[in-house]
Amino acid sequence: MLKDKYKELLDLGVKLQVKNGEVKEEGGKLHIKGTAIYQYDKDQLWDKIKSYPGWENEIAVDIKVEKTDIYGIYTVKAGDTLSKIAKGHFGDAKRYMEIFNLNKDILTNPDLIKVGQKLKIPAKATT
Repeated sequence: MLKDKYKELLDLGVKLQVKNGEVKEEGGKLHIKGTAIYQYDKDQLWDKIKSYPGWENEIAVDIKVEKTDIYGIYTVKAGDTLSKIAKGHFGDAKRYMEIFNLNKDILTNPDLIKVGQKLKIPAKATT
């Protein structure tokens, strides 16, 4: 049963609070639909999907994005810095000030972030 094989993916959808989720098996494929809150959430789902060998032949996915004003919300982990987060999301550590500027409501210094803080990540198109 495909739902069992993709249980971790479906659980991630629940964790990311995908709305209007619909999962059904038909024609030998698992059809997954829903609306992620942010593009970051959708990207996390796609990263998980691509981790399954042969997914292209087993699932059909239609994930929409609800909010496009920012890329998403990132929860700070141990060892994170704004530069490291910027490198991970933009491929450029020097863009850390974009994250800082978007989060001035909770950050006062770009060098002081705390584990567990939820930071808004700017849209990737920002330069």
